[in-house]
Amino acid sequence: MIKTIWPYTKGYRFKSILAALTIIGEVLVEVSIPYMMADIVNIGIENKDTAFIIQRGIMMILMAIASLSLGALSARFASVSSAGFAKNLRGGLFERVQSFSFANVDRFSTASLITRLTTDVNTIQNTYMMAVRTFIRAPFMLIAATVMAVRISPNLALVFLFALPILALIIGVLMSKTFPRFKAMLAKFDAMNANVQENLTAIRVVKAFVRGDYEDERFTFSANEVKDYQVKAEKLLVVAMPLAQYMAYICMIAVCYLGGVQIVEGRLQSGDLISFISY
Repeated sequence: MIKTIWPYTKGYRFKSILAALTIIGEVLVEVSIPYMMADIVNIGIENKDTAFIIQRGIMMILMAIASLSLGALSARFASVSSAGFAKNLRGGLFERVQSFSFANVDRFSTASLITRLTTDVNTIQNTYMMAVRTFIRAPFMLIAATVMAVRISPNLALVFLFALPILALIIGVLMSKTFPRFKAMLAKFDAMNANVQENLTAIRVVKAFVRGDYEDERFTFSANEVKDYQVKAEKLLVVAMPLAQYMAYICMIAVCYLGGVQIVEGRLQSGDLISFISY
């Protein structure tokens, strides 16, 4: 699949690389901020060192500005590269349609081709943007946050070993259930496009035989089918975020309890626990 779409990234590969690099930079800066906050609590407040607190505070502000700037740049690079990729892909699809044989013309309906050139290309464009941003940011954020958490307290970091497999299993099950529903929704979307095409092509016939009300009912039925299948798919997807938050809160409760025990025993400082919770 990558080999198939790779030629259509021509002219926008450099911006895609810049988007990935700025995202990695944003992640590295972002995971360093809680570490600075821990120094303020452990060293500045503990020793009542106002100068140290101000110094670390200024550094945190500069790092926050740097993270914001890198995030904005990555969003711009990702948007430009994904839009250019979609332009190239749409042009390639149109050229392929123009070279169809008569057998292929009979095989693919006009509604299906319209969907491929519009909705499907937009979906692939959004997927490309997510691949450049989210699919790069999430793994690097996970790795960087885990490294920093292990650096603070290896014992508390063991909480991740229990949470991550469960969360990955839940997301995997949800994705396996939603994919067939979205596939069925796209089939209904093709049917709705076919309905619109028939009406626009034969609008004079529809008016001549006074079939406007009937065609309205047909379109309403098709639109409702698209809506119903989309709702069925979205019902499963919306469960993912609450479940992820639920797992995060369970981890936070466990970290607070275990971290509190370590603080009482003198094996962990308060600032370290605060930064660990941020990770």
